[in-house]
Amino acid sequence: MKLAPQGREGRSAPVAQPPGALRVPHARADRPTEGARMARALDFVCLSHLRWDFVYQRPQHLLSRWAREHRVFFVEEPVSTEGAARLEISTRPSGVRVVVPHLPDSVGQAADAVQARLIDELFADRDVREFVLWYYTPMALGFTRHLEPSVTVYDCMDELALFAMAPPALRDHEAELFQRADLVFTGGQSLYDAKRRQHPSVHLFPSSVDTAHFSRARERLAEPPDQAELARPRLGYLGVVDERMDLELLAGAAEARPSWQWVIVGPVVKIDPADLPRRENIHYLGLKTYQELPAYLAGWDVALLPFARNDSTRFISPTKTPEYLAAGKPVVSTSIRDVVHPYGQHGLVRIADTPADFVAAAEAAMREDTAERLRAVDGFLAEMSWDRTWTEMRALVDAVAEGETGNHAGAATGNASTNGVLTPTDSKSRDGVSAVERTPAESA
Repeated sequence: MKLAPQGREGRSAPVAQPPGALRVPHARADRPTEGARMARALDFVCLSHLRWDFVYQRPQHLLSRWAREHRVFFVEEPVSTEGAARLEISTRPSGVRVVVPHLPDSVGQAADAVQARLIDELFADRDVREFVLWYYTPMALGFTRHLEPSVTVYDCMDELALFAMAPPALRDHEAELFQRADLVFTGGQSLYDAKRRQHPSVHLFPSSVDTAHFSRARERLAEPPDQAELARPRLGYLGVVDERMDLELLAGAAEARPSWQWVIVGPVVKIDPADLPRRENIHYLGLKTYQELPAYLAGWDVALLPFARNDSTRFISPTKTPEYLAAGKPVVSTSIRDVVHPYGQHGLVRIADTPADFVAAAEAAMREDTAERLRAVDGFLAEMSWDRTWTEMRALVDAVAEGETGNHAGAATGNASTNGVLTPTDSKSRDGVSAVERTPAESA
């Protein structure tokens, strides 16, 4: 039996518009539509493979903004426990409620059934009735497919099936999620190109940036103690260190310039730390909070994107690219498609793939006219913001909540939303649920 194409059976599928048609304009803030009023009453339930208190990125930026007007429940993947299955619920300063399922190892293959029961108890306890299901991981379908959301959104920020340790069933679950979703958002152009023909309402929302936050790095900030004693020049990378990083490139470049200090800020995951290149001039500083990042960036001479070119990076659109630029740093990257276009093509990022070329690009970057580069960067970033991305996403969710999906079938028309610009493209304790309320500091 074919699944209903939307979050609830009976809702009509989006109707394609003629080529070149524009979406309905955003509602004015002082005159909300009926759909906007309806959507504001909805709770948001996000299913994520990422931990809220891990690296602060797209989910945190967007869901913190949703939490300004909605109750937001951020459901993480389960952790192992020796006791009974339960939910740990904690509220962040942004208002987001982080929900962590605790499952005993003995549940085995019944994990989805147990999580489904916990979710039902959460909904009953917190009186969640009308809600948006917001997926980052298709694997969450295993314990949520029985739910009846008002709107279903798949915010596809990575091609997870190509990542190391991806579950074998991920592709099938994603195919099912495409059938159930009302809206599909993609985190980059390459993902949009790969997904736009799989659903009638796919919308491109590339990585955005909190310019005010990262532009603090252009000021004279106090040096973090673990970076203060490092010599100059400093070349830095900010982000997760995993199978996507080109470790050979990092080692080769560090050997070629032993007087340069190579600073790596971020957690090491899915790879053995023993496999990391070890040199006197390579410094692994570990995970830092989102608030700390500008101070590290302020002390760098060049910011790096040393990604390997493999299956796991084929569809990535690094959020750190516009963050580096907002920080005022020259950037050198390997030839990742969503970095080459648009950043490389606009001369905002230097592209190099070998240690020799990477070093040469970094040397050229350090000789750039800073004022001229910043003028170009600021002009490019002027139309980019997470507020703008969230506003556009909200308009689309409002439209589905009101039942006017036909005016928002961007993929069928070949139009993609790019932070406000339409561009043609080819491309919730009771009944067994234990709720622990606490408010830790928000970190990444």
